[in-house]
Amino acid sequence: MRSSILIAAATTSCAHAFVQAPAPSRSSSLNMGVFDGVKEAFGADGMGELSVERETPIDRWMGWNTKSVDSPQDAVGSKTPLNFIDSMDTKNYVSTSLAKPMGIVFEENDSEFGGIFVLEITEGSSAEIDGTLRPGDQLVSVGGTKVSGLQFEEALGKIIESTEEKVKLVFFRGPAKFLYGPAGASQSWLDEFIKGEAQ
Repeated sequence: MRSSILIAAATTSCAHAFVQAPAPSRSSSLNMGVFDGVKEAFGADGMGELSVERETPIDRWMGWNTKSVDSPQDAVGSKTPLNFIDSMDTKNYVSTSLAKPMGIVFEENDSEFGGIFVLEITEGSSAEIDGTLRPGDQLVSVGGTKVSGLQFEEALGKIIESTEEKVKLVFFRGPAKFLYGPAGASQSWLDEFIKGEAQ
């Protein structure tokens, strides 16, 4: 009896000794490079769309959370803001010399920016006859004095105080966010530009 139990035990253990171990399964993640997971998460260039849960205050501040209504195919996080106008490019500025009364209706920008812009031009005025200005132009300087970012009364006061027959005005042709926002012109660049325009 004892011998038959030993034989059965030996047979069982021998049978297991010759069973081939299962091959280790290979996960596809092991074949990936270190940054491949990042590419999958953020898109090939790391600039994929941001979901609401992943959006941070810096994304909102830089405008990376917005999509254009006109072009919904533009991805969130594009490298330059949509319809960007460079405020450190002289071709985005216009200048004119106008006699008073000029016929320009100015409006103050939102308090976060300051400064004033052309709201409308009066029909038959010297500004309309001159034809240089458009609604939306941001006033940058008056007679060689920088007024960008000033409060409404202070900026407009520079025009009123001018004793010149024709007052030289320089405007940025673009929205306030591109003149005063994070992508706006540096003050040193703007000072140099105005100095050059005054000569």
